[in-house]
Amino acid sequence: MPPPRKIDLIPSELREWLQETLEARGFGDYVAVTEELNFKLEEAGVELRVGKSSVHAWGTEYQEFIKYQEQASAWAEGWMKEQGLDEEAKRHNVLFQMITTLAFKVMQAQMSRDADEIDPRELHFLGKMLKDVMSSSGMREKLMADERIRIRKEVQAEAAAEATKAAKDAGLSPAAADAIKARILGIEVPK
Repeated sequence: MPPPRKIDLIPSELREWLQETLEARGFGDYVAVTEELNFKLEEAGVELRVGKSSVHAWGTEYQEFIKYQEQASAWAEGWMKEQGLDEEAKRHNVLFQMITTLAFKVMQAQMSRDADEIDPRELHFLGKMLKDVMSSSGMREKLMADERIRIRKEVQAEAAAEATKAAKDAGLSPAAADAIKARILGIEVPK
């Protein structure tokens, strides 16, 4: 197991500062950011100095993470809206976004490996995690229920249109045709 990176050894509040600073500076100006980080480490009494190449490598990784997180978030939001899951999306967005981001990262790591280096267990656990999130959120059930309702309404509308046409063709009054249509659609007609 490789030794931890120096960036991973700095206090979490300084890592958060580093994340915010790199984002604010557009993931550039690494020399100045590294100098500021080392100054803050010294101020905090941490006997650790980080080099520009370490900050740059970590910043590049963090920038890529943000990119994947944004892509995952956009995909999840779009998919949920397409499926009419706005309320569900509000409750589960954070968890789904985190797991989707992780999925992108794992898939990217797996894609850079040769076939004999890929660990199927990682892919299995990732798939199981995504399945569990989908199941726990009730998304599948909502999708199925919404689809059944949509199909039922389509069938009812088609049947009502055909019945109305047949009633008119048979010479029934418009009121009688409307009553048949309302009955098929499940609408109560005042008497």
